[in-house]
Amino acid sequence: MFLIERVSSEEASKLIAYAVTEAHKLTKGIAIAVAGTEGELIAFLRMDGANSASAVIAQNKAYTAARDTKDTMTMGKYMRDTDSPPAFWGDLQITGFGGGVAIVVKNKVIGGIGVSGLSQEEDIRIAKAAIASVFNN
Repeated sequence: MFLIERVSSEEASKLIAYAVTEAHKLTKGIAIAVAGTEGELIAFLRMDGANSASAVIAQNKAYTAARDTKDTMTMGKYMRDTDSPPAFWGDLQITGFGGGVAIVVKNKVIGGIGVSGLSQEEDIRIAKAAIASVFNN
């Protein structure tokens, strides 16, 4: 039997709640997505006032971080440095926008979180802070 460890629905809800709290402090609306190890969506929320494009982008960020087991900003840098567009992977959900962060527990990727709607730096900060708050990283 092969066992897959992934972020639970309860943990996903906590990640989203933390991100929403951070967005409220900034008086901004964001979209937050949490995906399991294979990129499947576990939880999603688009706050009031969040740009509609942010909804798709947040989901793609979580998907990319989980499937490729690395932060999307790293993917974006690789894409730019090697002139490899997202289509290179044969997967239209792959993105290089910063704000997708792999969720790593005990050196194992258990999913990804995607935050969208602010600057890439703020999206990354909120995603990492949410992970730290839920998983004590």
